[in-house]
Amino acid sequence: MISFLLKFILTAVLVYGLSLVLPGVVLGGVGSAAILVIVLGILNAIVKPILKVLGFPITVLTLGLFLIVINVIIVKMADYLMATFDVHGFLNALLFSIALSLVNAVVDLVVD
Repeated sequence: MISFLLKFILTAVLVYGLSLVLPGVVLGGVGSAAILVIVLGILNAIVKPILKVLGFPITVLTLGLFLIVINVIIVKMADYLMATFDVHGFLNALLFSIALSLVNAVVDLVVD
């Protein structure tokens, strides 16, 4: 339980840091970052498997690179759902998605 809370807090703080560093990504604050982490978790649990099944032929043709596009779609959906989170354009969403994946990998290494 403590590791889950630690991962959640670290991810929220690092997502807020990413919003400060990356151009074209605007986030309301650390509280908005915490809500964003929850929204992204829900979208990853519900929408991402559906997109993976629908995009399976394209994923096979692109040797898995289409999964990055699916992550960008998830980030843009979170942008649409939250008023305090804004990502300007596809490229900024791509950069945020890749940076978020790297941040999650580092947090998983540190906490586990």
